[in-house]
Amino acid sequence: MLPSTTYRASDFLEAARSVGAEVVVASDGSQAMAETMGAGALTVPVDDPQAAGQRIAAHAATGPIDAVIGVDDRGVRAATVAAEQLGLAHNPLAAVTAAARKDRQRAAFAAAGVPQPAVAVVGGQGEGALPAFGGSSEDVAKAARHVGLPCVLKATTRSASQGVIRADSPGEAAGAAERIRRIVAAAGDDPGQPLMVEAFAPGAEVAVEGVLHGGELEVLAVFDKPDHPDGPTFEETVYVTPSRLPATALAPLETAVAQAAAALGLREGPIHAEARVDVDARRVAMLEVAARSIGGLCSRALRFGAATSLEELLVRHALGLRTRGGGADRHAGPGAGAGARGQPLSGLCLRPRRDPRRRGGQPGPGAAGAASAGASRCRLGVSRRRRAREMACHIRHTPCEECDKLSCMGAARSAGAAWPPAPG
Repeated sequence: MLPSTTYRASDFLEAARSVGAEVVVASDGSQAMAETMGAGALTVPVDDPQAAGQRIAAHAATGPIDAVIGVDDRGVRAATVAAEQLGLAHNPLAAVTAAARKDRQRAAFAAAGVPQPAVAVVGGQGEGALPAFGGSSEDVAKAARHVGLPCVLKATTRSASQGVIRADSPGEAAGAAERIRRIVAAAGDDPGQPLMVEAFAPGAEVAVEGVLHGGELEVLAVFDKPDHPDGPTFEETVYVTPSRLPATALAPLETAVAQAAAALGLREGPIHAEARVDVDARRVAMLEVAARSIGGLCSRALRFGAATSLEELLVRHALGLRTRGGGADRHAGPGAGAGARGQPLSGLCLRPRRDPRRRGGQPGPGAAGAASAGASRCRLGVSRRRRAREMACHIRHTPCEECDKLSCMGAARSAGAAWPPAPG
């Protein structure tokens, strides 16, 4: 299921080709190669999940369909409807629907005791037990004081940090609400939708990539956001993996993500979660869980097992195929075969080699000595023009505690930056 706005069509089509799967592309627009694709091209109303899902299921009369994969947010519910009608492995439609709305997610988290920031809803009826306020500027200010300042206001249906603004006072919160409604309207969404007001959660912001096997979460990768997004807006900039968080922080993070997915009722397929981790307080605050894999082109920073892409891993999972890397099947459980943690192709700071026998990415014996040798694998996820400057900046402000100075120096020089970085 490939909405016309997706960035990821080529990656998923290449993944299907790699496993030898014949593909039917369902999309909401007329496909350029539709005439030559024949039964391999299907136009569906993506924004009407029931109609789109029924049309995909009816298409099975032309040939058997073994899996239905929703690539982006817009296609996930239609893919779920189709899989349900075809008797294929899928998430409950109610779970996928809840995951598409931030306020419904938070209500489910609250009911299940999932750790999250204090939250309220403005301009609509509160889901579940969430406190609800009216939509006026005065009501927004009241909601901000209720959850505590600073706070973050969010649209309930947008993704990629669109319509997410921090406010440090009740007046700023009221202004942020008006700005978010304009953003939502410009995106073609309902500007009258409820907005969320939540307490700002301190700590490092991370993204977790995982896949569910019958309700059991297998964590594939944890991404750090080294630009430390603290507002007032939260632009998507640089993601770095593997995470530099210590194992004492990663363990409760993975537990919280598993609890959040279970609270929504998600049981099968990819998830992408975002959270804040206060390492000093050993506290995790869940922000959201999506019933899809990571958006944009971020997945290209991951490889599993024998150079398996994230998309190929997900295609294999959906088809019930054994993974190429370690020979583990889809029911083998966490950490098996190609489902082990992702190996990054890009990053701003190198971590030492790991002993694969150690859970949580802990350095194995001799890791300090291996750090310099591993520096050649460090690539930068930034444009060539900004590469040297940003590498120096990140080394200066977030020194790596797990590799020696020589590996940082080598990575900086390979990027064309001076070492040590010049002041300022």
